[in-house]
Amino acid sequence: MANIDTQVLNSQELDEQDGEERRQSLVDFKMVTFSLGGKDYGIDIMRVKEIAKFAQFTYVPNTAPFVRGVYNLRGDIISVIDLRLMFNLPAEQREEGHPENGLILRLETNMIGVVVDQIDKVVGIASSQVQPPHPIFGDINVKYISGVAEHEGRLYIILDVDRIFSRESDEEESIAQRSFDAARRPRVQEAASPSPTDEPRSSGTDERAIQRDFVTQGLATFAGFHVTPVNVDWFDRRMDEWRAERQASGKDVQLIDEDDARAFLGTFHSRYAGRFWQADYVTELLSLLPEPAGNVIQVWNPGCGEGYGSYSIAAALLKRYPDRQVKVWAGDKDLMKISTAPNLVFSRSDVPEEWQDLLVDGKNGPTFNAAVKDAILFEFSDVLNSAGMPKMDVIVARDLLSLHGEAEQRKVIETFEETLKPGGALVLGDNERVFDGAAWEEITGDSLTVYRRR
Repeated sequence: MANIDTQVLNSQELDEQDGEERRQSLVDFKMVTFSLGGKDYGIDIMRVKEIAKFAQFTYVPNTAPFVRGVYNLRGDIISVIDLRLMFNLPAEQREEGHPENGLILRLETNMIGVVVDQIDKVVGIASSQVQPPHPIFGDINVKYISGVAEHEGRLYIILDVDRIFSRESDEEESIAQRSFDAARRPRVQEAASPSPTDEPRSSGTDERAIQRDFVTQGLATFAGFHVTPVNVDWFDRRMDEWRAERQASGKDVQLIDEDDARAFLGTFHSRYAGRFWQADYVTELLSLLPEPAGNVIQVWNPGCGEGYGSYSIAAALLKRYPDRQVKVWAGDKDLMKISTAPNLVFSRSDVPEEWQDLLVDGKNGPTFNAAVKDAILFEFSDVLNSAGMPKMDVIVARDLLSLHGEAEQRKVIETFEETLKPGGALVLGDNERVFDGAAWEEITGDSLTVYRRR
């Protein structure tokens, strides 16, 4: 009976784990949540620039009561709206100068600050969970609500900030018009000169957690980079560095565009990414690879890009094992890159000295000789749909997993496990790791880690 109970328990745990993985894989909408008048609200995270504590307002006369004033955001003068007053909700009276909790919203052409009762956290849900608004939520006009969603026993009212602050609002006077007009008044610009005390201030683990979620969302949006257990160790280190760098330069921690995302990822990419591997990397990597058992060394290089890594692994193995046949299966779903890889253009100085004898001069410059080229099969393929691959001795997939969500990563790692021969080696990016080590043994060198299939 004990064995049966244990099996049932294990089955339940697996079902719960599978359910959680499915739930996470369906998360495609994130919102910053907060409270107003004792109820829970949310705003699409893509509309939130940052959290703030507003402590220094400049009052503007002859504006609506809910326009608290204007605020100096690192030289930009923005209006600050009290959502509680705007929606006629109860608001706790604070002493003058006491910091107010708030968010800075990024609208289509403007930024605006909003005051709320309390910032909560970032919540991720499936967009299918969002239900249409209902008049029962009478505190706020239903046309300003994009939907409602339940999460972990709490009901969140999701505000449509684009509609709330639209210049085309059919209110007696546009909310946006009144608040933006306030921010443009010359006498306010003069009164609101930049001051170090006017910076948004927030502290504690909640702020850091929200900043982390903002950056995570920005990486996925602008760079297709997904923060998961595969790369979270690197991400946490980089997040600390990034926060210090941005604060020192007076810039936002959040990622605003693709340039910010590229800057954040500047230290992620593996050594010699987009280049031919050099002697230091090749020597250490070969020392960690298992000795091939047969006469044919099979290598899979998914996500090969322009082909620098494919040529590098082929050249390295042909030099190391001149009496063996090397076969590199190089694939990528970028049609432009995979079509130009067989005719890669480079100069002799790009290639390590150890491989110079593998080069021949072509009409467009140097190229690898027939032995190297014949060892590589470049083909258009997607690592997520890679059925029919032969059993491999080595898989080289540097920096590839991070371009997929966690559910896809698990699928890819399972494919690697199935495709590698027992004792075969998996080479991931310098800042990536296998998050389920049951099938893998870590082989660590001075600066590299290879995962050997058990």
